Order: sequence, then structure tokens, then C-alpha cells
Amino acid sequence: MNVYDTLTSMHITLPPVAIPAAAYVPFIQTGKMVFLSGHIAKKDGKPWVGQLGKNMKTEEGKAAAHAIAIDLLGTLHAAVGDLNRVKRIVKLMSLVNSTADFTEQHLVTNGASELFVQVFGPEIGTHARSAFGVAQIPLGACVEIELIAEIA
Repeated sequence: MNVYDTLTSMHITLPPVAIPAAAYVPFIQTGKMVFLSGHIAKKDGKPWVGQLGKNMKTEEGKAAAHAIAIDLLGTLHAAVGDLNRVKRIVKLMSLVNSTADFTEQHLVTNGASELFVQVFGPEIGTHARSAFGVAQIPLGACVEIELIAEIA
């Protein structure tokens, strides 16, 4: 299975790597592991601002996580040169800007998790993950996700 054929069939175009907004780099590779810095949700090129449980519903948060996953794929492509080299999506960590009583962070994060399984297949795309509710995310973004992958 060619990852790029799958992306084309899903009408997904990989974005360029975002320029860091602070003192960090978008990715680091050590050995066969690639660590991607957190990516915030964007809508129309700007931070996708909102708080789950206050002014956003779970489905909108899930769409934001899906959008982040596409951005992560663009960064991963830049990091490894060829997404077909990805041996495993190892872990996602998802931060969901949410109210104290919002408890569906895991469902929001599914927006990213499901995309990785669709793109890479279950053997490569299924991963460990954490999903946290947090009081705020930089720039007021609704979701931030980071990724760890193993490459061949």
C-alpha cells in the first residue's frame, strides 16, 4: 500500500511544515524514532479557537483533531522524506481545551487517531495515546496534538 495513493484517494494534500512560533523545532529524529512537536488546530490558516464544553461540541473538536492529523502528516513527511518509511505510529498525545465538566476528550482525539489508521492501515496506524482536558492551549486553540513515529 502506497501512503500517497491513499492520501490522494482521500483528497488530502499535505501542508508544508509550520514555522515554530517559539523556541523549538517542528521535529527531532533520534535513531528510528521521530518526535513531532505539538500542532495546534487551525481553521482557514488561523488558530481554531474555542473551548470544548463551552462554545464547541465534540464533533467540531473531532474535526479540529482531524485537521491537526493532516498537519502532522505534512510535518512527518518533511521529517522522513517518504511516509512509506513509517513503520509505526507509536503514540499521540492530545490536549483538549475544555471546561472542567467536559469528559469527551477521547472522542475529540479520535478525529486524529482514525485518520492515521485510514492512511497507514491498522498495523502501522494504530497507536498508543493520551487525551487530556486542559484549561488553555497557546493562542486559544481548541486542540493540540503531538506525535511519535518509528521509521524503517
